Amino acid sequence: MSIVGYIRVSSNKQTLEHQHFEIEQFAKIHGLTINSLVEEKISSRKALKNRKLGTLLDNLQENDIIISCEISRLGRSLLEVMRILEICLNKNCQVWTLKENYRLGNDIQSKVLAFAFGLAAEIERNLISQRTKSSLANLKASGKKLGRPFSAESKKLKLSKNTRKIKNLLAQGVSKSQIAKMLGVQRSTLRHFLYRMQW
Repeated sequence: MSIVGYIRVSSNKQTLEHQHFEIEQFAKIHGLTINSLVEEKISSRKALKNRKLGTLLDNLQENDIIISCEISRLGRSLLEVMRILEICLNKNCQVWTLKENYRLGNDIQSKVLAFAFGLAAEIERNLISQRTKSSLANLKASGKKLGRPFSAESKKLKLSKNTRKIKNLLAQGVSKSQIAKMLGVQRSTLRHFLYRMQW
């Protein structure tokens, strides 16, 4: 029997450390030995065969256990979650999740539970997506500009700190070229800043 920890994040902006810690703490508390950890930074939208999880499932042996922090780390849709569980159950393996505290094996109760949480997860994602789209549409309709705020290191932030000064210089009739030179930025940077400020 082998116990494998599966850790996944969907982008390079996210880190794996938290999931690492959760699995290690769980193993320590329950006196388990994690034989290996499979990590990947990839969207669950990617086909299973293109993910490390696909290789892990191919290599499972009887009585192996996959431990994941939560079911959503394994699959994004109901069908994918069910397919992953079907592979595990057919190989007489188990899937354990920490957040939901599932211990899914080859029994009817596990299959019913797998269907239930897979359906719930898909419904929740759809609701979140709908709420997000609705909120963005409302913000756009109210005239709020969407997009990233100024980066903390960007020259545009440097300009935002000089908002009053720039406004005064423009009011005095100083040219944009002269203002850009005074602030040590390119004219295009100033032009973009003025556009964002709607001046």
